[in-house]
Amino acid sequence: MSKHQTTPAQETVAPERSSDLFRAPHDPLRIPELLAPAGDWDCARAAVENGADAIYFGLEKFNARMRARNFTEADLPSLMEFLHRRGVKGYVTFNTLVFANEIAEAGQHLRAMISAGVDAAIVQDIGICRMIRELSPDFPIHASTQMTLTSAAGIEFARALGCQLVVLARECSLKEIEKIQAQGKADCPQSAAGDGAVGTPRSTPPMPLEVFVHGALCVAYSGQCLTSEALGGRSANRGECAQACRMPYDLICDGKQVALGDGRYLLSPQDLAGLEVLPDLVRAGVASLKIEGRLKSPEYVANITRIYRQTLDDLRVTNDDLRAAGQPPRKSEIVNRKYEMEMAFSRGLYTGWFRGINNRELVHARFGKKRGVYLGEVTRVQGETVFVRLQSPLKRGDGVVFDAGHPEEKEEGGRVYEIVRVGRGVPTAPSRRLAGDSEPYHRDNKEGDLTAVSFGRRDVDFSRVHIGDKVWKTSDPELERRLRATFAGDHPHFQRAVRMDVHGRACQAMTLVVRDECGHVVQVESAMPLVRAERQSLDNERLREQLGRLGGTPFNLGGLNNFLEGKVMLPLSELNRMRRQAVGRLEALRAQPKRWTLHPGSSRGHEARFSKSEIRNPKSEIDRSLVTSAATEIELVVLVRNIGQLEATLRCGVETIYCEFEDPTKYREAVSRVRRWQHQATANRPTDDRAIPPSALRVPRFEIWVAPPRIFKTGEEWILEQVRSSDADGYLVRNYDHLKFFADSRRIGDFSLNVANPLAAEYFIHRYGVRRVTASYDLNIAQLESLLRSAPPEWFEITIHQHMPMFHMEHCV
Repeated sequence: MSKHQTTPAQETVAPERSSDLFRAPHDPLRIPELLAPAGDWDCARAAVENGADAIYFGLEKFNARMRARNFTEADLPSLMEFLHRRGVKGYVTFNTLVFANEIAEAGQHLRAMISAGVDAAIVQDIGICRMIRELSPDFPIHASTQMTLTSAAGIEFARALGCQLVVLARECSLKEIEKIQAQGKADCPQSAAGDGAVGTPRSTPPMPLEVFVHGALCVAYSGQCLTSEALGGRSANRGECAQACRMPYDLICDGKQVALGDGRYLLSPQDLAGLEVLPDLVRAGVASLKIEGRLKSPEYVANITRIYRQTLDDLRVTNDDLRAAGQPPRKSEIVNRKYEMEMAFSRGLYTGWFRGINNRELVHARFGKKRGVYLGEVTRVQGETVFVRLQSPLKRGDGVVFDAGHPEEKEEGGRVYEIVRVGRGVPTAPSRRLAGDSEPYHRDNKEGDLTAVSFGRRDVDFSRVHIGDKVWKTSDPELERRLRATFAGDHPHFQRAVRMDVHGRACQAMTLVVRDECGHVVQVESAMPLVRAERQSLDNERLREQLGRLGGTPFNLGGLNNFLEGKVMLPLSELNRMRRQAVGRLEALRAQPKRWTLHPGSSRGHEARFSKSEIRNPKSEIDRSLVTSAATEIELVVLVRNIGQLEATLRCGVETIYCEFEDPTKYREAVSRVRRWQHQATANRPTDDRAIPPSALRVPRFEIWVAPPRIFKTGEEWILEQVRSSDADGYLVRNYDHLKFFADSRRIGDFSLNVANPLAAEYFIHRYGVRRVTASYDLNIAQLESLLRSAPPEWFEITIHQHMPMFHMEHCV
């Protein structure tokens, strides 16, 4: 076999997607995956045809956007074939809590996902992570942002649980992301296997991190918001968020109402737009950039995906400009792309928490719904004409709304019928330039012009339009048509690069090897041998011209290596046949479902043990290894929030007290008071007297447990040290970081761990030695009874009286 020939294998598949085939060895830049939302088939096509590397979508149940159209299990095979054929990954959102009576159904959904070749599941529930690992040792798990992971310790918890990627909380800043990455690299565990040298340990690679880069922002930490549950029984942890943060509020301070003017939407953040910080995210080594929007339109998905695809590709091309590690895209590009982003969907755009906390910028408080592009203020209303000094482009057919400062009421608006530039008296002609191009508005209608705007007859009630009203453009039909065209029809619009290698010599068949960026490789042979060329040999130009004819396919020719020996030729018709055959084989190879390991009997025990029939009959047989001795008495625990409440609780004779103080430094005083109370109780113990009942001779045993803050970020260990220095009897574990920090102390899992099923409870009890866990506040009484029947009741604490916590925020009003 001559050195240029390849092995006889026709097709091979690489287990991991790799862009290294298309990146020079010296190039340090790794462009993150671009992950787009898909609430239905049209959104999936819009994402694929505008350059998404992956999409995420939900099924009929167990996903955090139950109001989306979503997909069915029956859709999975065809959807995954479509995505894989186009070189795109598909992740299923399994990102809600799962109750005890749903374990069997959840297992059925997971089996269907794994069998269909889904690329990963995005998971919130600890019990579901365990179930996936029992079903399949290699099916990827992505830790959802609903897990509220904000530190390196939390990420190690996810790794131990079997996760392959972590979606960080949106509240993490760029600096915090960099700290997490740095600590993750430093703390990477050593694997037992060597890397070639005997006895040499091999580091486990750092956990890949995913961040949200665009879309709606929750004001509260995802997974920690119980507002919808508290107000209406619609849990955000079950995909039924009622968006209470988008409502107007009154502000009461020291018992007095604060005048807010038009700023009553105190908890409604602007939408996240991370375009300006993309170079920083790339430099930080983020693995995946996620666009929010499974409830949004296909046009939105197409628009935002295209913008971020273009910007990421620009960063790849201009890698030299990134040496300063922070250069944003050019200002002109940002301006044009900002227009398109605002027209897609906008409550205002801001970089969120990426650049740190700025409460005033994050929440402007003027409205909580879509606005679009700001046009200016009404300067005059004359009959059925409104005069506006434009600050942004406007043309015929655009939709506008008049903002009188009361967005909760019906607002006037309509489509623009005619525009007259004041002083010229000539209506503008319809724009021939498509919105979203380098100049998205008619050049005769410039910003700063005083413009008379007319609307269709009876579209607007002009008696409700006043001087000073703000005017917003909410619709750009030309842009919308242009976006719909990007994913219309069945032919591919977005092509991905393939690399071709050509081998051969005279009197032998020519070999064409085609590789895609996912690691798939196909090889075809010519049906006739190469011959020596007198003229028109197969040089690079001719090969690129013929083999690069990939129109109507999902591919474009990204690179060509010509390894032909000497001047040889082959009929162009044969080159074309080889190209078509290679493309067909590559598409078929890509379309094959992922073959994850699926154990047929795995987790059947869990599914049977926690099935509805078992729960209805508490006497049915369960795994006896889960059963401990039944609790002989119920313990009453009171949580207090200040020293005064602590003293009152002690006087009531409550022996176990939890403290949750705003200032952790005051825990020492609280512990000291309980110790003194215990000393006094022991000293005042009655002497042995037969006239005194035995119960009166018992000395109370007071315990004080203290609660660390619910959120921990890398570098805040000093706060936990303050908590631990109180020398309390135990600590409430409120997030996954606390499990490690307080590992040598007595611990009880608080409600914020979101324990809703026995699999999750068992994990904390047996793996981490937590004494008890608090049942999730998302459980109603029937669901709570199911949980207590499916696992030892003494594992659980139940909160019986409280004001349910609602928004848990980084934001401060």
